[in-house]
This record gives sequence, C-alpha cells and structure tokens, in this order.
Amino acid sequence: PAQSEQGQSGTNECGTGTNQTSQCQNVYINSVTDFCLWAPPDPTFQGVPSTIGETERIEVAWCIRSGYGTRLIPNGAITGAHFVQTPDYVQVTGVGDMTQLNIPAGDEGGELDPHGADGNGNPIGGLVFGSSFGALQQYHEWTNFMDYQSFCFRACKDAPEAPLFCNHVYDLLGCDWNMPGNYDAGTFENCVGDSTEPMGIYVNGGTTSTFSQGDPTTPDAHPAGSSSDCSQLPTISNAAA
Repeated sequence: PAQSEQGQSGTNECGTGTNQTSQCQNVYINSVTDFCLWAPPDPTFQGVPSTIGETERIEVAWCIRSGYGTRLIPNGAITGAHFVQTPDYVQVTGVGDMTQLNIPAGDEGGELDPHGADGNGNPIGGLVFGSSFGALQQYHEWTNFMDYQSFCFRACKDAPEAPLFCNHVYDLLGCDWNMPGNYDAGTFENCVGDSTEPMGIYVNGGTTSTFSQGDPTTPDAHPAGSSSDCSQLPTISNAAA
C-alpha cells in the first residue's frame, strides 16, 4: 500500500530511483555500505528548526545506497560507521555531520521506533527492512537515535525476544546507553558479533531486575557484545543498489 498507517505524511510505495525530495518512509539495514537513517524532510517545520523532537512523526528515509526510492545521504556526511550482525539483531552506529540530513546544529536529538505514543510509529508509518537473516524481511521491532553529530540504529530479528533487544522505552538515555558499540570516527567496518544484553535488564546473583527510566539511579550500560570477523573499508559513499 502507499501508506501503512493513518495520518502518515509520506509513502511506503517508493519505487527504485533516488530523489532528494523523496517522502519515502522505508528504511533498509544490510551492511555499512547499505543502510538508511531517519531524518527530517526539511530544515524547518511549521516555522521552527526541524529538531528530531519536533519532526519525529514525519521523518523520511535517507540511505547510503540508491535504488530504494529514498533520499541519499550526502557523501562525506558519515565520518565513521560500524555495522554488526548478531544472532538477534543488526545494528549500525556512527558519527558524522547530520546537519546535512536537515537536523539542526546543536540538536541533542531523540528516538524513533515503530510504536510511538499511539502505536502508529515515529515516524508514522515508517517501515524497516533487511536481508541479513535470509530473504528480504520486514523488521517489526527497531529503534533509532539521531542527533546532530551521531546515530545508532538497531533492527531486531522477528522472535519472542525482539521487543527486549529493541526496547524503545529508554528514549532519554541515548545511543551509548541503549546501543553500546563502536562510534569511532575514521573507521568503516562490517562485523559479526555477540548480542549485547537487552537494555535495562540486569541479572545479579540469579535475580533479574528491570530498570525504569526515571528511577533515582541510572545503572551503567551493558558492555557491548564482543565482535569478530570484522572487515574494514577506507570510506563509504552513496552508490547504486
């Protein structure tokens, strides 16, 4: 269908070209040279700068690869990116100049996910796809943090544990806490790794506890799952899919 949720600002029927004014709301995550991010469609929204908080309902897809009918991430905007596939999810973390994706300088950003306050998603109708676990599939659980100089995106394999590994309730705690990983500039790599323990869930002496955002004390983030079998590239650039 052209749209998957009522009130959607963009479209899920995106074609196969590329267009810097595209309203496509389909994201793909497959590798460090084939991933997308959510970001604002315009530099301003209703007369104010397009912070993630102001535009979370209307973000559009910006991708490294063409061929998805989306906008392209400008070459040079991503200055470091790290893709890892684990048994439970795929994840890309990195840094760059996200002002080239219409995020205002200084915006500390926010979190996008398929639920939102009303269940329609942030952005409304935004869909995420990938083929890391076999045939192309839709990921029904995912979470993406964006700010003006960094990003992290995790999409979880459909499974009973997917809502835990892609938990979206810790929206004030950012990338480093929710998605520990490599955020180094100047490095571009694909890795295979172990899954990091689900955010907010802690096991101590056989007892499991769940942290709630707003509790008096915020626990440390889990250590990132170990990575292996990494292959590095000198850089990445937008190219045909």
